[in-house]
Amino acid sequence: MDMVFGRNKEEHPEPIKAEVQGQLPTWLKGILLRNGPGMHTIGDTKYNHWFDGLARLHSFTFKNGEVYYRSKYLRSDTYNCNVEANRIVVSEFGTMAYPDPCKNIFAKAFSYLSHTIPEFTDNCLINIMKTGDDFYATSETNFIRKINPQTLETLEKVDYSKYVAVNMATSHPHYDSAGNILNMGTSIVDKGKTKYILFKIPPSVPEKEKKKSRFKHLEVVCSIPSRSLLHPSYYHSFGITENYIVFIEQPFKLDIVKMATAYIRGVNWASCLAYHKEDKTWFHFVDKKTKKEVSTKFYTDAMVLFHHINAYEEDGHIIFDIIAYTDNSLYDMFYLKNLTKDFEEKSKLTSMPTCKRFVVPLQYDKDAEVGSNLVTLPSTATAVKEKDGSIYCHPEVLCEGIELPRINYDYNGKKYNHVFATAVQWSPVPTKIVKFNVQTKEMLYWGEDHSWPSEPVFVPSPDAREEDDGIVLTCVVKSDPKEAPFLLVLDAKTFKELGRAIVDVEMPLDLHGMFIPEKDLKTETE
Repeated sequence: MDMVFGRNKEEHPEPIKAEVQGQLPTWLKGILLRNGPGMHTIGDTKYNHWFDGLARLHSFTFKNGEVYYRSKYLRSDTYNCNVEANRIVVSEFGTMAYPDPCKNIFAKAFSYLSHTIPEFTDNCLINIMKTGDDFYATSETNFIRKINPQTLETLEKVDYSKYVAVNMATSHPHYDSAGNILNMGTSIVDKGKTKYILFKIPPSVPEKEKKKSRFKHLEVVCSIPSRSLLHPSYYHSFGITENYIVFIEQPFKLDIVKMATAYIRGVNWASCLAYHKEDKTWFHFVDKKTKKEVSTKFYTDAMVLFHHINAYEEDGHIIFDIIAYTDNSLYDMFYLKNLTKDFEEKSKLTSMPTCKRFVVPLQYDKDAEVGSNLVTLPSTATAVKEKDGSIYCHPEVLCEGIELPRINYDYNGKKYNHVFATAVQWSPVPTKIVKFNVQTKEMLYWGEDHSWPSEPVFVPSPDAREEDDGIVLTCVVKSDPKEAPFLLVLDAKTFKELGRAIVDVEMPLDLHGMFIPEKDLKTETE
């Protein structure tokens, strides 16, 4: 277990040629780039939580039938400060750091209280984002780091808060057909209001402004006021359809006052996040054209979600699929003290991840009776009109036990069939990957003993006609230290193995990433 979670992983900045077994498609050219935590111990100090570890990028490059592996720590300011001090001096969400115990702690505390939200870390360990022809490592703070996807070199730091009033932003942006990036961030107690801000980053800037950052052209699409000034909802992703943004305000909330005093109280920021199971979960739909929110109040029961799968419109309804929990036990599982040798046997989630489909009637008969179901599509999901005019939505359960969902992104915001995901039963560590058909409910699996696969990434074939024409890539870490990790290539249609690229290195479990086709990579001269 320590092999996979606790130990710092070595870097491999120079490419290592992988041993290819089987037959990889000849058209597969580009880079699979992955991100996740890789260093958990610095000097005599250790992070409390697996999600706090210093970011480590790793990649598989496909070139002329050969595969090369690289890995490198993100040289964030956080990394540099910690390594230079040989101890953790920058706080992460699950680990509060006290930079200099000799300094007057009260002076420090007052400087923290003067701005409610402390200076956040730029340890961007969650995902990769594409903006135009640039790539960034991202997390959920206001900082992102530009990187070179070919060499994994760390480039400049971008602070979202210089361009839009957000203190944090998601690591799961969306991309529209014009190449714009849509993302959401939370603005905490700005001018006496706490709100969720939807913003857009253009893929390029006008020729005469080439020297300027494209972030200077960032545009606020709209803002949604938080239902509570001091308890904004935590969210990890959001949904998008052809005409709407889907935002879920869940009762998994940050306590701003607790966050402001966490430093003096000697607790981590994670302890300021609480699940209010007696509250409702509210759905917000923003019309992309008018930039206005749909006025009807739609809600469901309390739940915790991290990942939206997809959303689309059909006959006046918005249909969206998410993975939801009935509690917040998932985060607690990954405290390093819980990641012991018998973690797989011992660690049991108290809530199984459940794939839920909500069907929300945007156009409905305003004279419908109270208590009537307004959904007119064939689905077991319902939307019932309440006395006060609000609408209570109850989902259809599509399946259980899947996480880290991916789709063919060409079908994002459209009616679709297939989800590629990791299979997790009551343990949070995936042992299989799955292909799930949301229409027929058919489930195909790939798994192998002692294998922990990562989030599966779908890559369409160049002449794809159907949604699942292509391949699925996943990095497989072995829980047996004698076995080498590998990159697995599956036929997305049949879910059968085409080949694998084996690398004799210690590969970490990672979180998210993307496949970058060769055509999207800059040549050396650029």
